[in-house]
Amino acid sequence: MEKEMCDIGLIGLAVMGQNLVLNMNDHGFRVAVFNRTVLKVDEFLANEAKDTEIIGTHSIEEFVQALKRPRRVMIMVKAGATVDGIIDSLLPYLEAGDIIIDGGNSLYTDTNRRTLNLAEQGILFVGTGVSGGEEGARFGPSIMPGGNAAAWDSVKDIFQSIAAKVEDGSPCCDWVGERGAGHYTKMVHNGIEYGDMQLICEAYNLLSAGLGLNADELSEVFEGWNKTELDSYLIEITAEIFAKKDEDGTPMVDKILDAAGQKGSGKWTGISSLEMGVPVTLIGEAVYARCLSAMKDERVIASKVLNGTDTAPADNREEFIEDVRKALYCSKIISYAQGYMLMREAAKEQKWNLNFGGIALMWRGGCIIRSRFLGKIKDAFDKNPDLTNLMLDEFFSQVLNEYQSSWRRAVIKAIEYGVPTPAFSTALSFFDGYRTERLPANLLQAQRDYFGAHTYERIDKPRGDFFHTNWTGRGGRTSSSTYNI
Repeated sequence: MEKEMCDIGLIGLAVMGQNLVLNMNDHGFRVAVFNRTVLKVDEFLANEAKDTEIIGTHSIEEFVQALKRPRRVMIMVKAGATVDGIIDSLLPYLEAGDIIIDGGNSLYTDTNRRTLNLAEQGILFVGTGVSGGEEGARFGPSIMPGGNAAAWDSVKDIFQSIAAKVEDGSPCCDWVGERGAGHYTKMVHNGIEYGDMQLICEAYNLLSAGLGLNADELSEVFEGWNKTELDSYLIEITAEIFAKKDEDGTPMVDKILDAAGQKGSGKWTGISSLEMGVPVTLIGEAVYARCLSAMKDERVIASKVLNGTDTAPADNREEFIEDVRKALYCSKIISYAQGYMLMREAAKEQKWNLNFGGIALMWRGGCIIRSRFLGKIKDAFDKNPDLTNLMLDEFFSQVLNEYQSSWRRAVIKAIEYGVPTPAFSTALSFFDGYRTERLPANLLQAQRDYFGAHTYERIDKPRGDFFHTNWTGRGGRTSSSTYNI
């Protein structure tokens, strides 16, 4: 084999890795591949990669020798120790200026560490989120690269060529930021994906309970919704899922056990929000809803012991469907607003320079949460790059103010029917909390000062001045130190 002939190499030939390689090949890039289970290389070349320009290799040394300088190596393996192991196996064969790209769902703190450690050895590290599933990887994913900015010029052409494109031809890929910024953005994307999916499931549950809609009717409703402002990939596939029949002609969705799985990125988003003190409540509830669904055996027992309500079906079908649609849209706005709040706080803490409108553009095509809605987010940040919260943008605030009556009616109906809507409900609670000038936290601060002398601020004194009251007459003048996590 002629040495140094390949533009890029990829390690890890699971479905995402294979499809990215085929995508690169389609766009004129020569790719070398390697897999720890070497037999998979030969199987790939004999089947999916047959009659392509893709080069198979059977050792790390042979793999690295096949790459042009500076060498570009993309890793598509399970996050965690496996990534570190692959990096360690590559280092003896790389030289200063070579580039390692981690395209898996790695935790951003690992990407921070790898970027800094490899830079000390002269290796440029890129941690990039890749979204779109199998089809996206094959025909155009959303790609969110971060890491060592010195590597961007060397990978930009490949990434932007294979990425999805929006209507004007702009690629759904641009440099996100330093160190773990790309993987953090992908993490939040995945958290929002959890939220979107949970909201859709709650809409389905509410329509079923309130109107008794069957799968064919639900397919028709969601197909109609996809022609509205809810136009998105997830709404589109939901309509198709409801229409799918099993071999016996009954709806496939009704045959599927109601116990959801998860891989961890939603949990990571929730943990990060707690660490940074940002109330990303909807994604948190979406994660907990999956946890509750997994308690299937307990729920079966509880259903025979704990009673719900017996409420008549909704009177007005069309009005009920429209209320649920508007509740879904308003809750979606809250979910994205919370996700952007979290990215803004992370950018401050990590000293990342994130382009929030650009992130919305990267999510406009190729990824799982792609939707018409994201164009409105880009418009909002184009108008005001320093926008504090999406809910304060003129478009989104107008929608929330106009639709909130339907949103409230949908949540009330869910309570009446005994249908759990944790995401709808927490979104509405956050909206009401965010728009409230004075919350009852004054009482909470009094309680904290009463039992722990934790002090409080006063409305008639400057912010930053703290006071303590001897509530019982038995306490002293000494107060606890003031701090916030």
